[in-house]
Amino acid sequence: MKTNLRIPRLLSLMLFAVMSYQASAQIAMLPPVPAGGSAGFTKICAGIDNGSGPFNSYDVTISWAGTANADNEFILELSDANGDFTNAIALGRVTNQNTANPKTFDLNFSIPTDSQGQAYKFRAKSTSPVNEAESDNAYPIYYMGVTSNMNISELGDGVPPGDVCADTDVTLQVDNISDPENYNYLWFKSGDPTPLSERGHTLNVTSSGMYYTAIDYGDCSFNAGTDSNIVTVTIAAAGVGVGINTPSVTALCAGETETLTIDTTDPTWNYQWYKDGLTILGATATSFSVNGSSSGFAGDYQVEVSGGGVCTQLSAAVTMTNSGLFTVTRNNPDNIVVLPSQPETLTVSTTANAPTYQWYRNGTILAGATNSTFDITEDGTYYCAVISSGACSSTINSENTVAIVPSSFEIVVDYDSSYTACENTSVALEIAMINAVASDGSTSDVTAQLENAFAYQWQLEGANISGATSSNISLTNTTENGDYLVNATLGSYNEASNMIPVQLLTNETVTISSTSATYCNSSDTITISTSTDLSLESFSWERDGTSVNTSDPNLIVSEPGTYRLVIDKDGCPLISNEIAITPLDPNLITLDVDGEVVFPEGSTKTVTANGGNAYQWFDEGNNLLSSTDQLTFTEEGNFTLIANINNCEITRQLTAVYLELFNVPNVITPNGDGTNDQWVIPNSYSNKSDITVIIYDNKGVELVNETSYANNWPQSSMSFPNQNMVFYYVIKSASETLKQGTITVIR
Repeated sequence: MKTNLRIPRLLSLMLFAVMSYQASAQIAMLPPVPAGGSAGFTKICAGIDNGSGPFNSYDVTISWAGTANADNEFILELSDANGDFTNAIALGRVTNQNTANPKTFDLNFSIPTDSQGQAYKFRAKSTSPVNEAESDNAYPIYYMGVTSNMNISELGDGVPPGDVCADTDVTLQVDNISDPENYNYLWFKSGDPTPLSERGHTLNVTSSGMYYTAIDYGDCSFNAGTDSNIVTVTIAAAGVGVGINTPSVTALCAGETETLTIDTTDPTWNYQWYKDGLTILGATATSFSVNGSSSGFAGDYQVEVSGGGVCTQLSAAVTMTNSGLFTVTRNNPDNIVVLPSQPETLTVSTTANAPTYQWYRNGTILAGATNSTFDITEDGTYYCAVISSGACSSTINSENTVAIVPSSFEIVVDYDSSYTACENTSVALEIAMINAVASDGSTSDVTAQLENAFAYQWQLEGANISGATSSNISLTNTTENGDYLVNATLGSYNEASNMIPVQLLTNETVTISSTSATYCNSSDTITISTSTDLSLESFSWERDGTSVNTSDPNLIVSEPGTYRLVIDKDGCPLISNEIAITPLDPNLITLDVDGEVVFPEGSTKTVTANGGNAYQWFDEGNNLLSSTDQLTFTEEGNFTLIANINNCEITRQLTAVYLELFNVPNVITPNGDGTNDQWVIPNSYSNKSDITVIIYDNKGVELVNETSYANNWPQSSMSFPNQNMVFYYVIKSASETLKQGTITVIR
């Protein structure tokens, strides 16, 4: 219960509304102010993440004087950034404060995400009657779409450079936020702001300095924390493009040297030579001598130039190589199977200068084996020694090749892809691996070498499959279910693979249907059936995953649940669609009348039913009055509605009564004599869930505020200290006030 301390003004406004002869309502809006008084906002800096997302929630206090009509709407509006309301934006609307007392409330709002400016204003409006007032103050308002550090770079590639050096102007740009052109920026050079004309997300730099930027959010700029990295820019006229002169040779033998020199020099510059990115100690002259006798001399050489008025820069690399180094590549598999009367060829390639070759078996030189290729017919470990010619002559051995003459082969078959029994409707089997097995039991993977050399014969359950003679077999039918292996033949070798099972699910489908999806009661009959012939099948009807019948081709449903049919197809379950049989819900039938059917005597009242497939209306004598979804009542009495939902019936009882035409009483005498002790209102208002009854005392205190008013005020326990007391009432629906006035209580 709420107490209003401004009673005289409230009572005068209520009496003003009750008197039909008074003038129309008047209202005066007061300027909206930030909620919280002095603790309210002085600026709005929205968009900062508070842990649950960008923050954007604020409150203003709206106040008014006068009286609002029942259909009044309060609206809070926002101007443009200059305080102009020509294209005002509505921030919030309120319709439930028209009877508020005191006449003030707080309204929560969010600012538009494109708000950017220093002089926004708020305006509070009423619509019935019309009045408005704008805020006395203007406010900086910014929605900060970016609230984290930005990155600026010269190339716009997101890499934050420590410095940029160039002989002409460079462009810095913001590169780590989306739509950077949608914001204004503050650019700084060595701590000082650049001209305000430079507000874009790029900055053309023409002089040396330390540059950074931040988004310009006006008074909110330092709330966002958008400061970027600092880039040091040096604009220099000399020292750009320094490089190393092309050396006369880049491949050195031991004892040879080559001097690298800079193509541009200046006595005021500093120099530093690098090898493979590492500083060469003491190498600070304009040239550097590369010594072929030094261990590890081969690599990439660069020189760095620095100094006053010159950009520090690193030259392009010059690569020096060791002529005595070369590569030898084995071009055959590391494991080779040698079959009787079937020689295998080994081969190597090299980058050596004018190479010569020598092959070895088990560490012993092979006479006459001096080419880059060599044919072998026996097992062993082979390699080739490659010798380079010239001043830097050296020898490098190839990787080993292990050759075996197998005593047998291991043939491994597998599914060619993911496979699960009774889930796949097709699968392919393939040769997964061929291992050569030596006499000592060791194995070598020779799949790549011999897969295409074997002849194959696939078997199902021990019997050859006609035409299945390739390295793989595809299976697509449940008649092909069983255990598979393959026989592989190569010369005198005849090997049987491992065995793998295949159990495919049929690609058939089975569909069930029901005579109804609604279970009415225990005497109701619902039949679930299928067009699939079950006479020769092993099957099970299931309810909620549990078998309930394994013999009847049609299932008679005896209770609600989720039903399906499962057929055993070659050891795999073939599952039908599911049908949910739900119990009848009487609340599916609704009427557009609440409680009794009330209408004035001599008139009619039409009631409409919804939710059913068919309807029948009967009077007390069980006479059929209507077979549609509507019945028009013309007289009082008890009536019955029978509605059908599919094959289910739902019964509703209705009572029709004539509207009591007496007026809302304005005097009661609660003296306990049983007559006029309580405030009884017409049945068109009482006991209605969509009608609200409100009663105030003479001080404006709300005593009753309820729907379905039961004609029971005042309660017997309520006391009345004065002889004649006046109370005030309002009877209203959701959309309008139906009745209002006074109640005088006489003791």
